[in-house]
Amino acid sequence: MILEKLPCDLTVCKTASIDEIDLDAGFFFIGRTDSEISLVCPTSDVPKGATDREDGWRGFRVRGPLDFSLTGVLAGLSGILADHGIPIFAVSTFDTDYILVKAGDLDRASGALKRAGHEIR
Repeated sequence: MILEKLPCDLTVCKTASIDEIDLDAGFFFIGRTDSEISLVCPTSDVPKGATDREDGWRGFRVRGPLDFSLTGVLAGLSGILADHGIPIFAVSTFDTDYILVKAGDLDRASGALKRAGHEIR
């Protein structure tokens, strides 16, 4: 599997309103439930009104598009990282999956994934 390192620092945060999010930004994920609005975005794009935030994430994009019939993509990648004690935050789009790791774990995560046979770009 080919994984691409994302070129920016990321933040996972909560926001009180969708209106606070720059929907024209080039990269972000929004998760909305009946109890919260979560946002993953470049640290430089965190809304001023963010109520909680966790800075210091970096990410890998699984080269896609991935077919919906594929099984175990996230399980396989997250299992490798779990075996090395590396926590993750995962998000998905229609075409692919993204795995975030803390910035301090990025090199260790890259090494573990490479040793498991994955290509890192």
